[in-house]
Amino acid sequence: MDVAVLGAGIVGSSVAAHLAMRGVRTALIDRREPGRETSFGNAGLIEPSGVVPLGFPRDPAVLVKAVLGTLPQVNLHLSALPALAPFLWRYWRQSSQAGRRRSAAALFPLLSRAVAAHRELLDKAGAGHLLHPTGFYRLYRSPRTFEHHFAFESQVEASYGFSYQIMSPDEVAAREPAIRPVYHKAVWWKDSVAVRSPGEAVTAIAGLAARQGAALLRGDARTLSRSGGGFRVETAEGEVEADTVVVALGPWSTDLTEQFGLRLPFAVKRGYHMHFEPGGGAMLTTPLVDIDGGYFLAPMPRGLRLTTGVEFARRDAPPTPVQIARTRPMASELVPLGAALDPEPWLGRRPCLPDSLPVIGRLKRAENVVLAFGHQHLGLTMGPITGRLVADIITGAAPVVDPEPYRPERFA
Repeated sequence: MDVAVLGAGIVGSSVAAHLAMRGVRTALIDRREPGRETSFGNAGLIEPSGVVPLGFPRDPAVLVKAVLGTLPQVNLHLSALPALAPFLWRYWRQSSQAGRRRSAAALFPLLSRAVAAHRELLDKAGAGHLLHPTGFYRLYRSPRTFEHHFAFESQVEASYGFSYQIMSPDEVAAREPAIRPVYHKAVWWKDSVAVRSPGEAVTAIAGLAARQGAALLRGDARTLSRSGGGFRVETAEGEVEADTVVVALGPWSTDLTEQFGLRLPFAVKRGYHMHFEPGGGAMLTTPLVDIDGGYFLAPMPRGLRLTTGVEFARRDAPPTPVQIARTRPMASELVPLGAALDPEPWLGRRPCLPDSLPVIGRLKRAENVVLAFGHQHLGLTMGPITGRLVADIITGAAPVVDPEPYRPERFA
């Protein structure tokens, strides 16, 4: 093969599709079927307006509540603090308004092209029906939350030209009767596109890669080894040799990058989801995020998906889905939720760097290693456009966006 892409989530599958469409001999390798890990359990939203990254709390009172476990948005494993401390310190420093503005400027080139990049791949994959241009709502339960959030985050996002509308509960109810008027204000961000069944979308993109000639293989990326001037990976179908390797393993990516001498201030933000029956026949069509509750609610084929905020923990620690229990009553106040449809909450792991930017580009120490991970809360959004950018880097084409802000060695 010319290229072995390790990881068949939204990023790796998009990389493989773009390479295969350009005639590059590509193998897409994962230990599971495409789209079964982090890309499976997200809120299902392409959010181009999300340029301002989620910041680490800087209010001491909020930090105390987070440590005490009284915030619905955050859960913290105290036992993980020693390992997480270096990342959290850098994340806290990057979470100033100036730092978040810098990250917004770097994210905008990717996010502004995100919807078109999704449409390109999903239309070619015959799965364009999964895209629903509904936008999404941010709901604010109190005037203080609305004014605080709108004074910075929303104003920065609006400055990039994204379309929004401030709405009263009655105005929202006229469009979306399922949402009860138990909040102060809503902001309808109109440029976002809902993805019904994100896992199915990833499967479709991986299928497109296969139809274009890529080999979809089962294998463990940890078997990666040098082979002459290239690499060798063991798969269920036999050994694969490739000139170039793309590391798109999401939260597991640093298991490999450290082999190449690159140490990153990396952590995962864990999150959970669970599906519920719509209560009382409530038919939600537009996804929403409750800013005060820190959870997302989105219609999916299986039911209403409740997606939690952030859990700071070791990547492989046992699940502790307390945020589902904390946020379910809050969500039921807004939209009636019926019976749980899953036997237990699903656990996912968001790969994050402290500046909230992905790592995209060639390694200086190993030019035939290309990295593509660390998309934090916006992995689904940025997957296809990252795939195109990585294909540009590998084939020597003019890059769709300047990759300099995402260079792997920026933390050195």
